[in-house]
Amino acid sequence: MTVRIISLNAWGGAMFDELARWLDDCDADVLCLQEVTHTPGADGWTRFDDAERSLPQRANLLADVRSRLPRHQVLFTASDSGPVHDHDHRSRRQDFGVATFVAETLPVAGLRSEFVHGGYVEYGDQWPNDGRPRAALGVRVFDRRAQRFVTVVNLHGLRDAQGKGDTPARRAQAERLAALVTGLRENGDLTVVCGDLNLLPGSETFEILAGLGLVDLVRDADTRTSRYLKPVRHASYLLVSDPGAVKQFEIMAAPEVSDHRALLLDLLD
Repeated sequence: MTVRIISLNAWGGAMFDELARWLDDCDADVLCLQEVTHTPGADGWTRFDDAERSLPQRANLLADVRSRLPRHQVLFTASDSGPVHDHDHRSRRQDFGVATFVAETLPVAGLRSEFVHGGYVEYGDQWPNDGRPRAALGVRVFDRRAQRFVTVVNLHGLRDAQGKGDTPARRAQAERLAALVTGLRENGDLTVVCGDLNLLPGSETFEILAGLGLVDLVRDADTRTSRYLKPVRHASYLLVSDPGAVKQFEIMAAPEVSDHRALLLDLLD
């Protein structure tokens, strides 16, 4: 069977019932999730608050997904940590970051995680609404059927309350991301970079990544679901080093499991 890579901003598991059903059937060999929560000693639901939003989140989306994908290896990088409240209104300390789940049929031959914006922070009374640190998580796996290495880098890009336009911070993020990709992959690797990059289609980030031979498959397509009500509907992207190796690429409008659409990539054998 072909190798399937899926990227999704999981929205902290806010639509977990729908997400759980989808996970059972998504058949991902490499599942890259953004907005993953981990609250030690807690399960079920919590509530996240910052200056702009109040959202339901799973207390431990990392464990929730792991239970649905028991035959996958689990990788998680926390970017920051802050307060949430459980159903009894008790304050809990929640870790927030990105996770990659790798099928046990794909040997993991390399790992790398680095901050592309800022560094790990623990917040006291409230989460900030922008400028939070961001870490990228990369994994290098061996595809036995195609006899090749595939490097997959998962990123949740910097959020800026002013919008998704280019800024010096986003340029620095792109340069650090490019350095991570270069440091992890080896000559001949098929390379995939994916995630909620929080960018507009014309961003200079894509020029920087093009310098590594990466081609954006999303371009100006809508990557949001009906749960997202703002007019700018660009957020998630997937880039690949060899478009000729792509069997299928889909921006999944259904089912809706988040305020983001999942990006699905099937590779040729």
